[in-house]
Amino acid sequence: MSAEIRADLVVVGAGVAGLTAALTAAEAGLRVVVLNKGRSWRPEEREQSTSTFYAQGGIAVVLPDDPGDSVALHVQDTVTAGAGLTAAGPTEQIVAGGWPAVRRLVDWGARFDTGADGRYLRTREGGHSVRRIIHAGGDATGAQVQAALGAAVARAQITVLDEARATAVVTAPDGAAVGVSYADAAGDGVVRAPTVLLAAGGVGHLYAATTNPAGATGDGIALALEAGAAVADLEFVQFHPTMLYVPGARGRRTLVSEALRGEGGRLVDADGHSVTRGVHPLGDLAPRDVVARAVTAAMERTGAPCVYLDAGAIDDFENRFPTVLAGVRAAGVRIDDGRLPVVPGAHYLCGGVVTDAHGRTGVAGLLAAGEVARTGLHGANRLASNSLLEGLVMGWRAAEIAVARRSVPVPAAPAEVPAERPAAERGVLQDLMSARVALRRDADGLAAVVKVLDAAPGRPQRERPDTEDAALTLTARAVVAAASAREESRGCHFRSDHPNPAGSAVSQPFVLRDGMVVPDAVGAHTVPA
Repeated sequence: MSAEIRADLVVVGAGVAGLTAALTAAEAGLRVVVLNKGRSWRPEEREQSTSTFYAQGGIAVVLPDDPGDSVALHVQDTVTAGAGLTAAGPTEQIVAGGWPAVRRLVDWGARFDTGADGRYLRTREGGHSVRRIIHAGGDATGAQVQAALGAAVARAQITVLDEARATAVVTAPDGAAVGVSYADAAGDGVVRAPTVLLAAGGVGHLYAATTNPAGATGDGIALALEAGAAVADLEFVQFHPTMLYVPGARGRRTLVSEALRGEGGRLVDADGHSVTRGVHPLGDLAPRDVVARAVTAAMERTGAPCVYLDAGAIDDFENRFPTVLAGVRAAGVRIDDGRLPVVPGAHYLCGGVVTDAHGRTGVAGLLAAGEVARTGLHGANRLASNSLLEGLVMGWRAAEIAVARRSVPVPAAPAEVPAERPAAERGVLQDLMSARVALRRDADGLAAVVKVLDAAPGRPQRERPDTEDAALTLTARAVVAAASAREESRGCHFRSDHPNPAGSAVSQPFVLRDGMVVPDAVGAHTVPA
């Protein structure tokens, strides 16, 4: 080991959930260490390592001075989008905690767009009954959140280890989490702490094209499974209906914010016809799974490789959506006619590591928050702009658990440095997942992916790509296992061989046993449809 650090809380991940938890815990006097797989925060750089930075639309939050909105209405919209799998209790708590969490973020330096009267400007996105999404810099909300949190962390007594990848959750003989093993340029190290928070983001790079940054490789899901925690609802991978179409491009692509449609943008096919007419009462502002499938159907109907978002009706497009415009220009895409070419792209993981409403997993001392966690808020399909909301609230709540655990003794336990893990070739895996486990799935396609995963060779865990490819391989196993078990279509999981929803919505947890991802029958529960 090159280093051993003692802390009260170790956080894996440096996005909204992780940094909110770190700051909250540090303010309470805890010694906090953050493991950031990416580079140190450089606000002037265009490419960043967290998904938080790339969030465009905003934060869905009920403002206290808005008579047209309420926590109950926001919960209702969230439950409707979740297609029968949203957990009402945690959802109510998270939505109710939104405004206090935003106020804390403002205290840390975040600034949101306001009108002439000084009140926050709000936009509307798919699935929302009213305009409740506050934003910053037009469509640069995530960048503002990341900048505010990054600056606050720099001022605080928090140790941040940049370019440090977590390799294992360290567990005591009784199974409790007592730290994290990591690797950086100096070699292997370990942070020992009574509380470990996984806030490592999503799984976008399971697919060939995604809106996620390069680090979204399922690390947190893999770490949790290997530590003994359960995961659930991983079959619900949300595909954003409007990712910028760039012929032949792979990896991260520019997101074309849903807020464009909230401000008057229209989705049209190659022939100029509405993509969503007659599909859903909310039209272009229907839930994302509905719009994404409508986009795919339009592409198949016309034979075109994309559809178009007509921005001609948006007032002051350049100033309202500078982030989208910058991404379009950087990709070399011309939009002289005001129409942006778009396709669905892997965007957000609705399920994750099973937690309660305070971030606690089934492993003592192990917490999860943000996209990596399954709180029950998102159900089978995430409501737009609930992600930053959840990260803020759950990061705060996880920190409160860490404060309560600060005096828990940390027994001696060997740091874990896996020598070898199964790891499929990334490009092959991404192409298979894109073809077989994306917007449409069926038993034959899922079985074909299983064969590739079963044949994945062991790979020494020497460098970051090795760790990431192993995490992607294990996460893919979990996603495919969940998608295979759900023989129905619900939310953003569509089985062409089982196109209808079942009579009730069942959330099935999975665990890792003897190298296989299997159902955890003890943890299964049913939510009325």
